[in-house]
Amino acid sequence: MENCSDQDGERFQRNLIFYLSTPLSAFIILANLFIIVGIIFNRKLHDTANYFFLSLLFADFLTGVALPFIPRMKFCKDLDYHSCLFVYISPNFFFLSFLSNLLMVHYEKYLCIIYPLRYRSFWVHRFVPLPLLLVWTVPLVFSCLPVFGWNQWGENSTCSYAHVFPNAFLYLEIYGFLIPSILAITFLTIKVLSVARRQLQDIKKLHRSVQREGALTLEKQMDLRYAKCIASVSLIFLVCWVPYIACLHVSVLAMEQYEISRLTFIILTCVGSGSAAVIPVILGLSNKQYTALWQAVFKKHCVSRGKSQEKGATRPQDKPSQADTLDSG
Repeated sequence: MENCSDQDGERFQRNLIFYLSTPLSAFIILANLFIIVGIIFNRKLHDTANYFFLSLLFADFLTGVALPFIPRMKFCKDLDYHSCLFVYISPNFFFLSFLSNLLMVHYEKYLCIIYPLRYRSFWVHRFVPLPLLLVWTVPLVFSCLPVFGWNQWGENSTCSYAHVFPNAFLYLEIYGFLIPSILAITFLTIKVLSVARRQLQDIKKLHRSVQREGALTLEKQMDLRYAKCIASVSLIFLVCWVPYIACLHVSVLAMEQYEISRLTFIILTCVGSGSAAVIPVILGLSNKQYTALWQAVFKKHCVSRGKSQEKGATRPQDKPSQADTLDSG
């Protein structure tokens, strides 16, 4: 049974969680609200792809809210049975829904690029409410399995991670849901990049046959843009997914009773969960359409105000009065 006393070491760990997760959580919450408002109030973005991305942003917003509580799940709490289940299941559900929404966004983009002519006939496009319902319902049902009795709660149990989530449930979640979802997202991204590479080669051949002058310069620009895309995808995987995968494996080692420093576990949990939750923010801020509304607001208020101040500063002086003219004479 875990020790629930508030010792100095535990107090230091709670403070470390606060300083690591709170700034990242605030950034994720505010950035998601920023992008959500930019999509909702821009009627040009009300289509199937953006509905899926909007659902992802809401899931990521909830993940940002729950982010400070995920590392604290290793601490036992003085709560009753139902309150304990709610405290532990809610962050788990938010993160699972975030990952399922992210997978659906990549799957929709994959279908749109791989099958551009048949895309509108696929069920993802024709029945938008159905996949949106699935990406929220499946994580909810899975995360609520401990509520239906799959837990290790006994008469003298304390509110702790081990008593809410059995090891079998955690193994199923990690190797049956989380890791396969990450691998599927990676596979879909690689397929999209390979198709983009083939399309780039076709464009270059067509351009050479039509226009020979300036073809080399244009090809260099397209190759540079594709290289930037590859670099950005690789960087996102290294910075965002690798820490989270490391966090999952450390969790597995902890379940196998390996001696792992709780400090190491806290740092990896905060950094890993937070880095994965930053992905939708990166995707949203890198799309100029999602920030077009805020750019227009900025230009309308800030730029126009700056121009009016400049006009006021450069306004010609008032004409001298007749008395001033006589005095000067």
